[in-house]
Amino acid sequence: MLGAAALRRSAGGQRCDSAKRGCADGLARAPRRRTDAHPRRACPAAWRVRHMASGAADHPAGGSQTLMREETAEQPAPLRSGLTTGSCATATSLAAARLLLSGQVSDAVEIVLPKGKQVQMRLEFCRLVDNFAEAGTIKDAGDDPDVTHGALVFARVRLETTPGVRFVAGAGVGSVTRPGLVLAVGEPAINPVPRRMMTEHLIRLADESGYSGGFKVTIGVEGGEALALKTMNPRLGILGGLSILGTSGIVRPFSCAAYIASIHQGIDVATVNGHRHIAACTGNASEDTMRRVYNIPDIALIEMGDFVGAVLKHLRKVPVDKLSLCGGFGKISKLAASHMDLHSRHSSIDLPQLARWATNVGADAALQQQILHANTSQQALAMCAAAGVP
Repeated sequence: MLGAAALRRSAGGQRCDSAKRGCADGLARAPRRRTDAHPRRACPAAWRVRHMASGAADHPAGGSQTLMREETAEQPAPLRSGLTTGSCATATSLAAARLLLSGQVSDAVEIVLPKGKQVQMRLEFCRLVDNFAEAGTIKDAGDDPDVTHGALVFARVRLETTPGVRFVAGAGVGSVTRPGLVLAVGEPAINPVPRRMMTEHLIRLADESGYSGGFKVTIGVEGGEALALKTMNPRLGILGGLSILGTSGIVRPFSCAAYIASIHQGIDVATVNGHRHIAACTGNASEDTMRRVYNIPDIALIEMGDFVGAVLKHLRKVPVDKLSLCGGFGKISKLAASHMDLHSRHSSIDLPQLARWATNVGADAALQQQILHANTSQQALAMCAAAGVP
């Protein structure tokens, strides 16, 4: 195998800052949930392998030629943004509270997002039930593969004599059971910005209505407990359902700031709970390997995806005794070449570098040429294994 012995001889390379991408609401990249009410634009399926140089046979390993494999997508149609679960909770709680205070039944409600943009959201229902009112809306995540897309987010609001807003986790919304998060243990998993959005809208409504009491707001997500199993919530100690998320109120499709935030959150939870050895993994197979090799508990397994740079940068602030990195050969070879973002759009398999590393551990000229013409890093690895190169 072309393994650790070769990769330790890594050279400097281009650095890639993963934080330059945008942001999305939701902690998981699970398969999309499609509904008739919210059709998605199909993702372009045509991908090709682009050969970035020709005449490779004329250049020996270690020469100046650049020979890489890179995936490039056909030009996609513009992607549609959506609204966060925090925006959904704000709209539904406002509609329910307005029904209690004014008797007004709404089929749509306008809210103000944190940066001042006004958006109107359609309601599925708005009704009185006994001594409370409830309203619901369908979460539309736009073209982002968010597990909550198409889910019904609802709010139940009761009036209280004590001023202020009190939040409760309804069906499908989780509760915090471990320290290390921005919310205290025992609190409903409704993040600070959605709480602030709801509070501001309800206090404004109370002032307009001449109401001096308070509100008890219960937020739920239909089917949220099952959907939460597709997110990182169970590992973070958020049990019973989803988190109500969002910092801008808008879901920006196929971006990564929320994913990076979840990486930081996972590290924080692991360290606060006393784990000094964490493992950052690119996927499920890597996590299984870390469980088997080190017997690492789930709370100390960090699903980093392609964002190894996000892990290393955060560990400057939150140091640990030991960090294990685990991933497929291709991604780890990119890391060895000093790439901090392992996605194919931001870093490529450097076949000449693999050939040079193989030479350092005994590959002959013929094997070097084979590696230079390999279609994938896995094929290069298999060539080394067949030739007895470690």
